[in-house]
Amino acid sequence: MRLRPGYRDHLNSKKTVLPAKLQEQPNVSALEISAQLWAALLLTGASAGLAGGCLMKLLRWTQHLSYAYSSGDFLRGVEQAPGMRRLLVMFAAGIVAALVLSTMQALRMESGGSLSLAVWSKSGRMPAVPKLIRSALSIIVVGMGASLGREGALKDTGGVIANGFADWFGTTLEQRRLLVACGAGAGMAAAYNVPLGGALFAAEVLLGSLSLSTVIPALVASLTGVAVSWLLLPNEPAYTIPALHVSRSLIVWAVLAGPMLGLLSVLWVRAIAFARSIKLSGWQVSAAPVLVFTAIGAMAVVFPQILGNGKNIVQLTFQDQIGMGLLCWLILLRPLATALCLGTGTPGGLFTPTMTFGALVGDGLGRIWNHFGFGNEIATYALIGSAGFLGAATLGPLSSAVFLVELTRGADSLMVPLLIATAGATVTARRFEVESIYSD
Repeated sequence: MRLRPGYRDHLNSKKTVLPAKLQEQPNVSALEISAQLWAALLLTGASAGLAGGCLMKLLRWTQHLSYAYSSGDFLRGVEQAPGMRRLLVMFAAGIVAALVLSTMQALRMESGGSLSLAVWSKSGRMPAVPKLIRSALSIIVVGMGASLGREGALKDTGGVIANGFADWFGTTLEQRRLLVACGAGAGMAAAYNVPLGGALFAAEVLLGSLSLSTVIPALVASLTGVAVSWLLLPNEPAYTIPALHVSRSLIVWAVLAGPMLGLLSVLWVRAIAFARSIKLSGWQVSAAPVLVFTAIGAMAVVFPQILGNGKNIVQLTFQDQIGMGLLCWLILLRPLATALCLGTGTPGGLFTPTMTFGALVGDGLGRIWNHFGFGNEIATYALIGSAGFLGAATLGPLSSAVFLVELTRGADSLMVPLLIATAGATVTARRFEVESIYSD
């Protein structure tokens, strides 16, 4: 199994705590996967897809209840709600997070760290009850407006489900790691209706290897998960984009923008790492979510666009519907709100917040480029910026490019400049030896 540079160092640093059996366990090859493991992959994918559909229904229900709207997207519902309601809903979200987190602390329910830590250092083993509680909390507070991603709950739930099937089928430790990563990828795929992207996320980002032994099982789980999720969720692209065109000036912009996106991603990854490093204890566990979420609610009175995971903001950039003034404010406030939420210990994902920041930055850099007489569509800059920034921040350039194609079902026309910018951003980020946003 070929590992990316950061993962090899990460794994080596953990060898002293790995069970001896895991260190001796041979890699799973595509030809060695038994019928029993194939069955586990299918059951994991189907269960992750069903759980993902249910969690997405919970997210929608929470959003509609919190901001009293019955149709339309989340941002429109938030904008139509009075400013005082936004403040009160975020205050309530802080209360909910404080109650759950303080209760878990009192009962000494440890979450076991991130999914990546479980895959790389704990043979894929995850504490089921704490993870599921935190997943439900994550979905609820994101629905209420926390500036975090929804995928964290779905990939963790998929990982827990896979861990359960690994126990049931009695897999080896290496097979458990594979199964848990595939379960997380299936949950990710169900969250965004991206079967190929979810599979590549499991292989490239979580397992650090794009080989047949990882990609094929991940594809089986993700395809099954997405197909099952269609029982509860619509089969449609997450974003709509206009017809986009490639020009020479756009390719030149991609070459120049890639390293800048990579540099900004380094700052983003380090800000996320700093927020995660904050360890709260005692009364701080209860106080921090209430204070921070209320402060974000106060900012949302003026800037409702900072609430939620950012999906609707990405859509606005793809349609060139954000003014320059608001764009500048969101480039500052969106990442700040996400880092503050993470600093409280509240669980949540980072996929869409990272993609949102990249789209905003790409939009801004594109406007500057067009100021010199180039007439490319703003959507092309935003889309390429989101892919490049996401690839650098996750250290998954291939999965990030595929994500954008599947999320829009139309970005393939921009594949050349998109891959140029993503490669440039990722190479630049790697020179600073930063880890992925999904690394502890």
